Amino acid sequence: MKHQWQQYQDILNAVVKPALGCTEPICAAYASAVAASMLASKPESISVQVSDNLYKNSMGVFVPGTGKIGLAIAAAVGAIGGDAEAGLEVLASIEPAQVEVAQALIDAGKVTVSRTQTDEFIYCYVCVKSGDDVASVEISGGHTQIIEKTLNGEIVFAKAVSATRSTAGICDGVDISIEGIYAYATQVNFEDIGFILESAELNTKLAAEGLKHEYGLQVGRTIEKSIQAGFMTADFANSILMQTAAASDARMGGASLPAMSNYGSGNQGIAATLPVVITAKHYLASDELLARALIMSHLGAIYIKSYYPPLSAFCGNTVTSAAAAMAMVYLAGGNYQQSCFAIQNVLSDCSGMVCDGAKSTCAMKVKTSTGSAVNAFMLAIQSTAAQDQGIVAEDVEHTIRNIGQLVTQGMVSTDTTIIDIMSA
Repeated sequence: MKHQWQQYQDILNAVVKPALGCTEPICAAYASAVAASMLASKPESISVQVSDNLYKNSMGVFVPGTGKIGLAIAAAVGAIGGDAEAGLEVLASIEPAQVEVAQALIDAGKVTVSRTQTDEFIYCYVCVKSGDDVASVEISGGHTQIIEKTLNGEIVFAKAVSATRSTAGICDGVDISIEGIYAYATQVNFEDIGFILESAELNTKLAAEGLKHEYGLQVGRTIEKSIQAGFMTADFANSILMQTAAASDARMGGASLPAMSNYGSGNQGIAATLPVVITAKHYLASDELLARALIMSHLGAIYIKSYYPPLSAFCGNTVTSAAAAMAMVYLAGGNYQQSCFAIQNVLSDCSGMVCDGAKSTCAMKVKTSTGSAVNAFMLAIQSTAAQDQGIVAEDVEHTIRNIGQLVTQGMVSTDTTIIDIMSA
């Protein structure tokens, strides 16, 4: 049992991390920062090649601290002012002057971005030049997983993907299930999981930022205004929708605050966290109960997502919200079976939601899946569940595998079509 639970904690430590900005353009910013750190002087040109899915998720999202959209500015500002040691928070300390230098490189045609054919869903290759020096960084299988670095044609670092734990196989070889996750979350020593409370702190601050300022479509602020106008009520459910959407508004709008991400996605980290935090407040739960619920939500989401590729045509907020609904049931005093019912209910509701790239409208999808989590929770606490209907099986584990099959086998052509449409 101790070995199994240590594996669970290792999984959480690997893919529940603070991330500043959408992780796909940040991947390019990180690769550029690492490459630039190998040069003696500032880069004079930058070339970026990425996988189709990384390209898709970078086309419409703001890069923090820049007020600009896309891979070119992410790579350029990463090379000029990024912190190569900061991982997904590579752009935390960039300054306006550095953004101006980065934009000047782009305007001079010194930054190129292209798609490359690869079997990897998360792939980024960056080559930077300064004078006669050339440095390159190759990332594959994870947003910060460097597999090769070169300087002036010589390999200075290399690591086979098979020798690392890529996010795509994060649960491989681990004895993990919803039942196992539930047992771990409810029985492990609080001291071993207290770290997850940072997700509540970071994502709550992001929600406050989204309500305070105008980001993206202002989905959260619109709900708040509607409550103030009497069009909506200031109740438990609407508070969850408002704050979760507001955090996504800020995230997609380029706010210079980190989100606690889940499985490489800040939005999914938000969806796994804020509904649980607000439910905990509603039921006056202690920090310990909140931590246990957050473990349930974050690890449950990771586990379900391990059955399909990390980037696809499937909006991962669906399964993340399913795990959040499971945790909400727990906080309301529900039992294990009712928590499974909550997962079933969400997966039966919005599993058809597609991913057409990271952008401001992601806040709407976060709101949609979060709304499903609220409804699923309410049904589940009354012991009502969707079972043996469509892709939803009699039991939760079978349903999870059905979702994996749907995404892995059934949505490949959908993904290709979405990328073709967006690139036309």
